[in-house]
Amino acid sequence: MDFIEGLPLSAGKQVIFVVVDRLSKAAHFMALAHPYTTANVAQSFMDNVFKLHGYPDSITSDRDPIFISKFWQDLFALQGVQLQLSSSYHPQTDGQSEVVNRCLETYLRCMCSDSPQQWLQWLPLAEWWYNTTFYTSIQATPYEIVYGQPPPIHLPYLSGGSNIELVDRSLTKRDEMLRLLKFHLRRAQDRMKQFADKHRSDREFEVGTLVYVKLHPYRQISVEHRVNAKLAPKYFGPYPIASRVGRVAYALVLPSHSKIHLVFHVSQLKKHVGAAITSTGLPSSDMGPLALKEPEAILDRMTVKRRGQAVTKVLVKWKHQLLEDATWEFFFDLQQKYPSFTP
Repeated sequence: MDFIEGLPLSAGKQVIFVVVDRLSKAAHFMALAHPYTTANVAQSFMDNVFKLHGYPDSITSDRDPIFISKFWQDLFALQGVQLQLSSSYHPQTDGQSEVVNRCLETYLRCMCSDSPQQWLQWLPLAEWWYNTTFYTSIQATPYEIVYGQPPPIHLPYLSGGSNIELVDRSLTKRDEMLRLLKFHLRRAQDRMKQFADKHRSDREFEVGTLVYVKLHPYRQISVEHRVNAKLAPKYFGPYPIASRVGRVAYALVLPSHSKIHLVFHVSQLKKHVGAAITSTGLPSSDMGPLALKEPEAILDRMTVKRRGQAVTKVLVKWKHQLLEDATWEFFFDLQQKYPSFTP
């Protein structure tokens, strides 16, 4: 799962929610209005994916606030779905959706570059095109894998075949765009593969090896205030490797006060060489203000029994967290823990 953002407003929609099946490569593209909530994304999943395929065994995604929210995690945990989040700063973990995103963006760019506000009209055709395209990795089209039969044959349109001027113009334009699209996609895919292969290298570390861990500048801003984050050190450490997680990720032994996610992709690690150690302190949190759980507002109240006495329980909206992650807390306990909070 992933999102494509930054699109121009089209019929009130600005975001595309992308879901790709890991086995068949079949995909669903769902338009969302911005700002969207966890409940909106979950409902879109139910309306477009669940009704056709049911719940998946597992979901791989990045660490978008939607996917790490308590609402999202509880919703799918209760349905027996395993949530697999990407390792820190490594979008290639959900590389399947990243590749589909690039293909979809290329498709929309070819189809509506002259009128980008009309991308929503092309989205259904984009999904059909993607699911009926032959893939060498599975030696079939996603449509065949899912439905067990080849997709219906696309009949090319001959100009002038319809007496309705609008139909003739639309179908002619569609065929022209499809031909142009196939050319650009083939060229883009070949170019991306060449660039990706240039920078790939196989690296392995032994357990106990000292390594430095990389934090990107934008992530440093969210976890630790720096006067100039752009020129701040990118690597922190060194820290010993505790264990290997899968084929391309490693768990590190981090300081006890740190709340950084301890599993990193191999591309974010650099081996410590030599005897001299230049130590850079690790930020105390990988989520910045999200890790500072502070009450922001009280949304609702109710009276309940606690040890035989009537007490007040409040629905608390926490700072920097989604509305769906609001929790019920005892008002007395809330005041004791946060004396400066005034509802």
